[in-house]
Amino acid sequence: MKNRLNADALESVKKSYFNILALFLSGGVTESRFVKCLLKWGFQLGLNPEDLTKSGKNFGEAPFTKPQDKVDTMEAIYHLVYMIQLDQVVEDVELEIATIYSQKLGFPQGTVTELFKSITTEAYDGAAEGDVRKKVIDFLKVNGL
Repeated sequence: MKNRLNADALESVKKSYFNILALFLSGGVTESRFVKCLLKWGFQLGLNPEDLTKSGKNFGEAPFTKPQDKVDTMEAIYHLVYMIQLDQVVEDVELEIATIYSQKLGFPQGTVTELFKSITTEAYDGAAEGDVRKKVIDFLKVNGL
């Protein structure tokens, strides 16, 4: 699943990354294992100084922004799934971050775990990027989210 997005889609994922980063940095003390995971995702996304400038955020003061509609929320969850699967290894800390983030987006606890159970096997079996995206959207619809 390694960075097979077009430039616009990758920019959208990076925007979501900065929003997740803002959530954790604005929450006071952030555990080092979360910071390590967030940095890993940044490296895997190929962030560069221009991305940091474009984000326009002072990282110590960056506000977390909750998506305002269902489509943007689904997009945020898809971006989260994308980042977690960049290295094709799902780590416990990534699921913890995903749980915290999805709850901030208004999803019940356990949503991300169930989502991963639903899509992980297909993603590892070579599902196309669009298939994973469709699976995320279908899961959220089926579960009334």
